[in-house]
Amino acid sequence: MSSKGTEPKNSPGVTVWKALVLKYQQPSRWRATWQLVNTLGPYVLLWCLMYLSLSWSWWLTLLFAILAGMFLVRIFIIFHDCGHGSFFKSRRVNDVVGFITGVLTLTPYYHWRWEHSIHHASAGALDRRGVGDVWTMTVEEYLKSSRWKRFAYRLARNPFVLFGIAPLYLFVIAQRFPAPNSSPRDRRSVHWMNLAILSVAIVMSWIFGLTTYLLLHLTVEMVGGAIGIWMFYVQHQFEDVYWERDEKWDFTRAALQGSSFYKLPRILQWFSGNIGFHHIHHLSSRIPNYNLQRCHEADPMFQQIKPITLVSSLRSLTFRLWDEQKGKLIGFRQMRKMRKQDKFSHDD
Repeated sequence: MSSKGTEPKNSPGVTVWKALVLKYQQPSRWRATWQLVNTLGPYVLLWCLMYLSLSWSWWLTLLFAILAGMFLVRIFIIFHDCGHGSFFKSRRVNDVVGFITGVLTLTPYYHWRWEHSIHHASAGALDRRGVGDVWTMTVEEYLKSSRWKRFAYRLARNPFVLFGIAPLYLFVIAQRFPAPNSSPRDRRSVHWMNLAILSVAIVMSWIFGLTTYLLLHLTVEMVGGAIGIWMFYVQHQFEDVYWERDEKWDFTRAALQGSSFYKLPRILQWFSGNIGFHHIHHLSSRIPNYNLQRCHEADPMFQQIKPITLVSSLRSLTFRLWDEQKGKLIGFRQMRKMRKQDKFSHDD
């Protein structure tokens, strides 16, 4: 397996890294409360400014909506941490805050928590793809697929679809329906969330007008959703990402090599709730987002992880298929080149 500097020189054992991350798993009431204030406060303020700016300029209103979308990403990180039980110490408080932030992000709390736990348990496992991840095929699977399935895969991987259409579909439509194999509680969480969202929509439509509210809310959701999906995509879709079959899959390697260290400018790191330290998050999902950077900086072992920068992350758009032989993601062009080389070698 090629790692090209993404793996620590001394890959830690389970006992070692568990001891390292233990103290960063402790939630801070003060930090969590302050994050709620500096995130939900500006978000509510931006909706007030959107309302006031309607009589001045739609362009100004749109600008506020885009900024609100960026704050929505930070709200989702709070929702995400509550789902892991890491934001506050109290499980009940986490559940209440998780439900409220779920209303804002259009995401059913318990149902999402269940699906996301599957993602954490199966990240980097080739035999357990399909829940809470980006659709990824191996080269062999793609070549053996029907023409229609190849077309669907290319369409799903198209940046316009992945970051333009998919966010609205995922958060506005898909999250309104429970998975067939979900538990009764998870299904109820979807129904209660739908009712809460409908109630908020009725009130906001009364204030803004139905058409105006839908336009603004969809803009906010599209911006926030596009950024969120991009972050998730980059965190698990980079060239030397870790994928293995179940018999060789290792949790520690899946965390440190299968989740990126996305080093962002400070302001973007703030808006994304430190989730760029995704290798730390997958190593221990009990670490709240406000402790991720401190944990990363606590030991040289974590700092050996090769970061992905904002510029270098753009290359991830070219990665489409997992090459099991080379142990890396490749693009369609590389796949075609490999097929030609194989054909020539067979002809010889």
